[in-house]
Amino acid sequence: MENKETEKVHCLIIGSGPAGYTAAIYAARANVKPVLYQGIQPGGQLTITTEVENYPGYADGVQGPEMMVDFEKQAKRMGADIRFGLATKVDFTGPVHKVWIDDEKIIEADAVIIATGASAKWLNLESEQRLNGYGVSACAVCDGFFFRNKEVAIVGAGDTACEEALYLSKLCTTVHMLVRKDENGMRASKVMQERVKNTANIKVYWNTETVEVLGENKVDAVKVRNTKTNEEQTIPVSAFFVAIGHEPNSQVFKGWLDMDEAGYIKTIPGTSKTNIKGVFAAGDVQDKIYRQAVTAAGSGCMAALDAERYLGELSTAL
Repeated sequence: MENKETEKVHCLIIGSGPAGYTAAIYAARANVKPVLYQGIQPGGQLTITTEVENYPGYADGVQGPEMMVDFEKQAKRMGADIRFGLATKVDFTGPVHKVWIDDEKIIEADAVIIATGASAKWLNLESEQRLNGYGVSACAVCDGFFFRNKEVAIVGAGDTACEEALYLSKLCTTVHMLVRKDENGMRASKVMQERVKNTANIKVYWNTETVEVLGENKVDAVKVRNTKTNEEQTIPVSAFFVAIGHEPNSQVFKGWLDMDEAGYIKTIPGTSKTNIKGVFAAGDVQDKIYRQAVTAAGSGCMAALDAERYLGELSTAL
């Protein structure tokens, strides 16, 4: 086990969404020679997004995967060393941070930027995955705009689901909100529940579970079942939004970094610093509020600047 190949690097970036690539662009330009491992989903969540219209600089919009190719090319042009591989274990005991890649290789880094993102939770329906990007989405703020003046469905019962339903209600003719439990089982805060109930074009279905999303190449309808009566009905909709939460990809750092109860890495407010010196976190792995490409990119910039300062102080101290 101890005979694994070991490589020493100045700055290691884990993850390749907007946060990871932006951190790589800034770190490379600052000449800290970053090495970036792309992780299980190179490009992050944007690679399963079709049209992106709300990222500044793309006047005509851009396909999510194409945008992440642009990010990667820019990071490479600046001199970032981009590699395929997954961080499977870490040891943040000493001043030099150890990260195992694919259980095969150990990277020793003076500074580590964690940008592993988060993954949307899904209902695990075959049709949901097949139509993902073709009317099925886990982000109303990203994709609601494409379904203006149409009927849509959203599944979820927390504050996020309520917020997204309200957001959709301003764009869409009717929002069919599917809630598995009855009114007493809704997790959202009372104020959010009231707002939903007081919005005329949001129709809430209690005790309702999704059976299937219907459609060949696009969403045509959603089939639902009442959990009390077992009665099924088909609701014609143009889009199906899943708002049952996100899961931060932070499992490998458990026990080392301070996290909230959901597993989001805690950073010192106004910085990307974690509780361990020389370890920084950026993007959706530490942000459960905004979760946008542009905010992830901004926090990637912060992490690179924080890491650069840390490495500067480190070399001065030596």
